[in-house]
Amino acid sequence: MAFSHIGLSCLDPIAIERWYTKYLGFKRARVIPLGADQLVFIKSGDMYLELFKTADKRPLPAPEKDGYPFDGFRHIAFQVDNIDTVLAALGADAKITLGPLDFSDFIPGWRTVWVADPEGNIVEITQGYQDQDNPPALD
Repeated sequence: MAFSHIGLSCLDPIAIERWYTKYLGFKRARVIPLGADQLVFIKSGDMYLELFKTADKRPLPAPEKDGYPFDGFRHIAFQVDNIDTVLAALGADAKITLGPLDFSDFIPGWRTVWVADPEGNIVEITQGYQDQDNPPALD
C-alpha cells in the first residue's frame, strides 16, 4: 500500500494551489473539469493534494498553533532541508502559528514551525526528523 493524497476543500483553490506550488514545490498533476469548476491534483514527489472548490465556509474559527485539539486531522506536515530557508521564501506570506521550536532534546537538529496557508489550514514545516531505531512494540 502507498499513501495516495489529501483532499482539501477550498474557497479559492487557485490561491491554495499558488501557495503550495510557490513555497512547497508542488506542481499540477491533473485537472478534471467539473462544470464551471475544476478538481485539481497537485504533486510533490509521491505526495498529492486534491483541491476541491467549495462555497461553504469553515463552521469554526481557523485552527491555531499546531491545529485543532479535538479528534480529527490536526495538520499537514512537510519535511524540508532547512525551515529558515522556507520561512525566508515565504516572507510576508509566512503566517506563523507556532514556533519555530527546537526538538533537539529528542532528535539532534529537529526543528519545526507551523504556518497557516491562505485559507487558514495549518501546515507543519519540519527539518531533521528521523525515525527511531527500535521503537517500542505496540502491545
